Amino acid sequence: MRDPYQILGVAKDASHADVKKAFRKLAKQHHPDQHPDDPKAKDRFAEANAAYEILGDEKKRAQFDRGEIDAEGKPRHPGFEGFSRGAGPFGQGAGPGGRRGPGGAEHFEFNFGGGGAGFDAADIFSDLFAGARGPRGAAGRQTREPGADIALETAVSLETAIHGGKARVLMPNGRTLEVAIPAGIEEAKQIRLRGQGQPSPNGGPAGDAMVTVRFEKHGLFRIEGRDLRLDLPITLYEAVLGAKVESPTLGGKVELTLPPHSNSGRTLRLRGKGLPAAGDKPAGDLLVTLRIVLPEGADADLEELMRRWRADKPYDPRTDLKK
Repeated sequence: MRDPYQILGVAKDASHADVKKAFRKLAKQHHPDQHPDDPKAKDRFAEANAAYEILGDEKKRAQFDRGEIDAEGKPRHPGFEGFSRGAGPFGQGAGPGGRRGPGGAEHFEFNFGGGGAGFDAADIFSDLFAGARGPRGAAGRQTREPGADIALETAVSLETAIHGGKARVLMPNGRTLEVAIPAGIEEAKQIRLRGQGQPSPNGGPAGDAMVTVRFEKHGLFRIEGRDLRLDLPITLYEAVLGAKVESPTLGGKVELTLPPHSNSGRTLRLRGKGLPAAGDKPAGDLLVTLRIVLPEGADADLEELMRRWRADKPYDPRTDLKK
């Protein structure tokens, strides 16, 4: 038998996927069912099958590359158990591709796999020629390939993410499905809807729909993992003098103590006030960022105070930016 790499037309460093692709192409090209009037078609088909039995099996391919077995799978030197001629992929006595049956008639028969691990020629032939001879033809069992998965998204409110609930998702065919949202789900998590994907091309199970959960924009809070962020407006005098102010949380308002001389942009952490605990996930925190807000409209007293401050106590808050 010729070198299996030459038979399949692949390089010695070809990947398993490339080997399989080359074999599928040859098998489809030379299958006897496609050439009923060509007596040599079954020999070419058998040759490709035998080559793939070596290269399609990682263990056998490694043995062949090391020179431990020949192109027929037989050991090249003592120390390896021999293979009987009838134990290979072609049956016994008739050579590659056939055997003698009752009355001397030659019957074309393959024993796909030859007992080798990883050899999937029967599945490949079933995929290629499914239906040519019914659900169970001479090419082996028919493989029903599952349909492809599809990717979808759904947007839920923060309240739904916390407490759980229902959401609707639009399918590619225009249908809408209701999705159960578990309590405490995090953003970007996926929910699998089994059997809601693309149909199988040959009667197998349908694929799944993978629904990615996105959070709708909230009026107050921004979500970061299990933490929440909040911008809290404060007055100029609260920032300078310090104060106790109310801050909203998921569980209602709480009193927050502002230290004196709190700059705008300072962030205070309220532990456990973020997204609530769910399963093995601990509760998140609420990160409150202070934002100084001046009074609306012109204020002559404030402006006069700031002019005196500028003249008597100037300072530069941007010193670090000039380094």
